[in-house]
Amino acid sequence: MTGETNIINALHGKKIVLGIGGGIAAYKSAELARLLVKTGADVHVVMTEAGERFVGRATFQALSGNPVCTSLWDEQANKGMAHITLGRADAILVAPATANLIARLAHGMADDLLSTLCLARDCPLLIAPAMNRQMWSHPATRRNVATLEGDGVSVLGPDTGEQACGEIGEGRMLEPGILCAALIDAFAPKPLAGRKVVITAGPTFEAIDPVRGLTNPSSGRMGYAIAAACARAGADVVLVSGPVALPTPPRVRKVGVTSALSMREAVFGALPAEVFVAVAAVADYRPATVAAHKIKKSGEAMKLELIPNPDILAEVAALENAPFCVGFAAESHDLDAYAESKRRDKRLPMVVGNLVADGLGGGDNTVVIYDDAGRHPLPRAPKGAIADWIVDHLARLLPRD
Repeated sequence: MTGETNIINALHGKKIVLGIGGGIAAYKSAELARLLVKTGADVHVVMTEAGERFVGRATFQALSGNPVCTSLWDEQANKGMAHITLGRADAILVAPATANLIARLAHGMADDLLSTLCLARDCPLLIAPAMNRQMWSHPATRRNVATLEGDGVSVLGPDTGEQACGEIGEGRMLEPGILCAALIDAFAPKPLAGRKVVITAGPTFEAIDPVRGLTNPSSGRMGYAIAAACARAGADVVLVSGPVALPTPPRVRKVGVTSALSMREAVFGALPAEVFVAVAAVADYRPATVAAHKIKKSGEAMKLELIPNPDILAEVAALENAPFCVGFAAESHDLDAYAESKRRDKRLPMVVGNLVADGLGGGDNTVVIYDDAGRHPLPRAPKGAIADWIVDHLARLLPRD
């Protein structure tokens, strides 16, 4: 998700229960409630007694537009059967889910409204853990989380970073935007379910000496957006990434690499797969030799002998049992001619082309999809939206089982 404009009405008509546990991260849940309302969802907030100690119910009632439920014994709430009526939602998202709450859910406890409705639910349950790093790593918590995952509960996070206690480590609740996107993803169609997809992203760095090298300004955003879109579509995704400063998308396995040779090795190590998407801006050449020590400035011209790097996409496409290969063509001019030439020469079923000035390093892009049926221009949009359109297109081209 690249911005709030992408979430408007994404969950229109869905009834979502937002459970608030007793953690300092409850303050983030107010923003989460706001975002869920923006998706068009009918949001119902259920708070534990401890949760109310961090954020008042009036805040969530104002944000959700619905009464906030806190007790099993509130006879005015849903005819005294809130745990049943609320459990008939489209999804329950508990954020924050404390160590105590996770333990109670794992053992089927029903000692307050939130735990009872989670036990009586008839819908998916997602939890966002939030706790001190030592509590998160404790064997008891790990067992409880494993139990919930085995029961089909989706565990979102936690993140790593600075915690309220002043320590740094794993245990932070994921940011509201990420949790909202994860919930949207849970309802998204899964046209790539059961498919393995290998994707390359970012630039490569070809060393000249220990501190210098040849590279390009690719940010990796397009490749990471494709990886996220494939994961949303249900694929098993391996992302082979050059050096970028981007977080790994949820449910994506990342393999970090530096050079074109290391990228090639990682790609072939990840195969076989049903789909290969070559988004990375791989350097066409690398230095013939790499200096062992930093080359000192002499005031004279430095000559570099460059040798070709392997064409990873062409090698994969030429395999006997080649996956469905998608190439990317970033050109400075004559996009149609060069993109179609690349598609024909490498015998690719699909190529995504763009002009360098339109997308390299930026957040938006303008692309054209080329396949056997011709050219399919897409409107200029954030790379996240472009990625969803690209994945939808390739999913329609895949052979059916």
